[in-house]
Amino acid sequence: MGALDLFIASSIPVLKVLLITALGSYLALDHVNILGEDARKHINNLVFYVFNPALVASNLANTITYESMLKLWFMPFNVLITFLVGSILGWIVVQFTRPPSHFRGLIVGCCAAGNLGNMPLIIIPAVCKEKGSPFGSPDTCQTYGLAYVSLSMAVGAIYLWSYVYNIVRASSTGISRESRTIDEPFSKSVADGSISGTGSCSEPLLSSKEFLTPADQLALPCTISEVKGSYSMKQQVKLFFAKINLKSMFAPSTIGALAGFIIGLVPLIRKSMIGDSAPLRVIQDSASLIGDGAIPTVTLVVGGNLLRGLRGSGIQKSIVFGIVVARYVALPLVGIVIVKGAVRFGFVCSDDLLYQFILLLQFAMPPAMNIGTITQLFGAGESECSVIMLWTYALASVSITLWSTFFLWLVS
Repeated sequence: MGALDLFIASSIPVLKVLLITALGSYLALDHVNILGEDARKHINNLVFYVFNPALVASNLANTITYESMLKLWFMPFNVLITFLVGSILGWIVVQFTRPPSHFRGLIVGCCAAGNLGNMPLIIIPAVCKEKGSPFGSPDTCQTYGLAYVSLSMAVGAIYLWSYVYNIVRASSTGISRESRTIDEPFSKSVADGSISGTGSCSEPLLSSKEFLTPADQLALPCTISEVKGSYSMKQQVKLFFAKINLKSMFAPSTIGALAGFIIGLVPLIRKSMIGDSAPLRVIQDSASLIGDGAIPTVTLVVGGNLLRGLRGSGIQKSIVFGIVVARYVALPLVGIVIVKGAVRFGFVCSDDLLYQFILLLQFAMPPAMNIGTITQLFGAGESECSVIMLWTYALASVSITLWSTFFLWLVS
């Protein structure tokens, strides 16, 4: 495949996303007002509770079998590594840029969670159909490619809605609410200069009020004479689980992924639901039909949120630059080391070039679009997230083209 053909194959999927995003921005204009703020919130709830779970469950159930799981066992670990390394890079960006506390979870989430769903679903079939592809027959390439991408999308959805969802939630709403609930009585006593009750409060490290913001006063714990030291271990564990909210880890997409795994891996259920002669195939067909609406709907909503970001956002340019460097420079370089090491030690079959290519591509994707859905659900960082999506997806056409060229050369 020549450089020009590869450029076209890699650019067209990104251009499709940008065109649909532009349509979403147009529908959100005041004089059109089809995708207004209230409409976007309702649509996001629909995506969160209906479209995404159906998409993940239907793709997994249709493509995952026990035999394919034995072959693809390394992929969940590879996706986990992208999230862990991306989180570390996001933490570094936070340390250098010093953003507001409610914005830090969004930065870490954008660096950690890549678009492992709609972008690969568009890119892989396009690459398979190109002349001179090193992946063999276009039909075989597309069949196996969609199976790989479906697993990648499902695993990514589990990590996104169990990990990034809670990070953004904790930084935007959870931590401040928990802090007010726990520390408000003590902060009030500090402000009054006394404590009502049996204990007494020792003076905080920064006693001068002129050096304290209201948030700092809420964050500083007080030490009661009756309870020496800070929280006990039991209280700290309770506080940790209160912040994480384990119930939210089982988001609808996570439940959909679990359902897809069960349908695909249990032979009796699979035979009854998957295939042209399956008696309950109407359930799978209905789920697929609903899931097909997830990708264009999320893309339209991102476009609507983007308009809000263009109208005014106080996001620092250094933050956008840091996220771009983390996702398009540092993370792919780490991915090359991880995947080539896995091939060298026998964790990944050296003959399956398409599998290696998709593993490498997972490290070079732009941020997941569902991060915009998460910020919309919590009502925090929506405009900032829109600006981040604008720049990362605008640069994705160049970045994905360059890295795809290098990855193809590397695996072949």
